[in-house]
Formats: sequence, C-alpha cells, structure tokens
Amino acid sequence: MKIALIDASPKAKGSTSGILLEDLRHCLSGREGMETVNAALHSPQMQEETWKKLECADVWIFACPLYVDCLPGHLLSCLGQMEEKYRGGKEIPVYGIVNCGFYEGIQAETAFKVMQNWCAKVGFTWCGGIGVGGGGALPMMAAAPPEHGPKAPINKALLAMAECIAQGSKNGGWENQYVSVA
Repeated sequence: MKIALIDASPKAKGSTSGILLEDLRHCLSGREGMETVNAALHSPQMQEETWKKLECADVWIFACPLYVDCLPGHLLSCLGQMEEKYRGGKEIPVYGIVNCGFYEGIQAETAFKVMQNWCAKVGFTWCGGIGVGGGGALPMMAAAPPEHGPKAPINKALLAMAECIAQGSKNGGWENQYVSVA
C-alpha cells in the first residue's frame, strides 16, 4: 500500500504540518507492505510532480494549518483542480491532520467538514482526521520524545491513525480526534 503524505502548508520548509507528517511516517514505519511518499501542495497551482505521486498512491493524508476556521486558500484551489481530474475515478481513502495555534484542537472541526464534503463530491472516502491544538509549539519541541511530555497526546492520535490505515479501515473504527500539546 502506497500512502501519500501531502504537506499542504504554504511554508515549504519548517512547517508544523511537515513535522506532523514526519511523526506519522515514524508511526507507519516498519509495517509490512506499507510505503510512504511525500507530496507537496505549497501553492495554488498543482505541480506535475505532485500529480504523479498522487496517482500512484492508495491512501492520501493531507496536513495543513487552520486558516480562519477552514483550509488554507491555496489548498482549496488545489482541491478544485483535483476535483476536475479525479471525480468519478478511483475511490481513495482520505485522512486529514489540521493544526492550529488555538489550544483546542476542536477548532479544526469545520475544516474537516469541508474535506468530508469534498471527498463526497469527488467520490473519495473521508476516513477522519486529527485536529491538533497548540500546533505552533511543535517546531520548538523537535528534541522532545513523542511518547512522553507535551507531544504524547498527539503521538497517541497519530499511532491510532496509523493503525487504522494499516487495517484498511474506511469510516469504521476511526472518528475525528481532537488533541492538544499537553
């Protein structure tokens, strides 16, 4: 199974979204038959390289920051381009990770509803997401162990998502989770 880790932060380097995807990659590593590929959506225009990576993937996981209680505008533009290309095609399981500066991860709920509606329109399967509160603090905690301390609740949610992906669960056994740095 090939899993596309889609960094949809407008920041090309050093983003919280990138950190969360790297943490998820560690949670997925070592599982038989699973391979991850990095894809980037940092601008409003889809790049040919990104199209190729997505077309080969069996599962898509988007990670982005929360912008005014929703998805960033450049990501909405990319979703529109994807909609034109993929509507009625291969059914793809989609997960999301949305980080926000607010302490409460529940602030990502509206963004997940947008992703869920987009999936329904395209014919993909929305499988759930993780809303991460206090995400802006993660770049300052690079050396902190994920299993202990302030990153532990986030790591627990990422491990649960990894397990759901490994089991091939679609809309069963996973609901949106909302966590914060502790």
